[in-house]
Amino acid sequence: MKNSTLETSPQLLARIAGALYLAVIGLGIFAEAYAMNHFRASGDVTTLAQTILAEPILWNLSAFANMMLVLCVIPLSWLLYLLLKPVNRNLIVLAVFFNLLSLAIEIVSKFFQFLVKPLLTSTSMAKAFEPAQLHALANFSLKAHDVAFNIALILFGATCIIYGYLIFKSGYLPKVIGVLMQIAGVCYLIGCFSALFFPAFANVISPAILFPCLIGEASLCLWLLVKGVNLAKWNEKMTLPS
Repeated sequence: MKNSTLETSPQLLARIAGALYLAVIGLGIFAEAYAMNHFRASGDVTTLAQTILAEPILWNLSAFANMMLVLCVIPLSWLLYLLLKPVNRNLIVLAVFFNLLSLAIEIVSKFFQFLVKPLLTSTSMAKAFEPAQLHALANFSLKAHDVAFNIALILFGATCIIYGYLIFKSGYLPKVIGVLMQIAGVCYLIGCFSALFFPAFANVISPAILFPCLIGEASLCLWLLVKGVNLAKWNEKMTLPS
């Protein structure tokens, strides 16, 4: 038996998904694009440590925003599963698998982020290590965060490609958004593989390589929030086997 709530309220699910996606985009822009890049731009490890200690509120807000982002993505993944399940159940399950695996690795990346400030402020650590050593350890934790985050985004890029295909085939969401989401997924793959294996090339293409990602995800987010799904096409798809 089909989920009655899903049949009668696809627009409600779409609006909630759009609102959650908007929160995810906003939190991600603040936490990673603004705050973390602000600290990374500090230069050497000593200046990085001094900048973090001088701006603890911004650092804490970045860490908090990153955790809130993860909490928002979990229900968002479930809602997108419900909205795209009528297209192809096997593929949407695969997308959810990639997305949850991406989230698990992203949580690990936040673990490394949360280690940075205690390393710099702990009195016991200060007694055991020289300041330069603590600065190097804090920098190592930040680098570990970046590596894990790039791996998480590679898996999320694969998720976006599958989402894009399902949106394109759905009939009740615009095909152009499906294409934009697939482009976003490819750009995540290029950008993150480059950051991990070809850092010199990554410096050339970044941050421009992430602009298509923002366009694709923002397009889906705003369409779900403002327009929802085409109900006639939705009802037609619901009568067919997935």
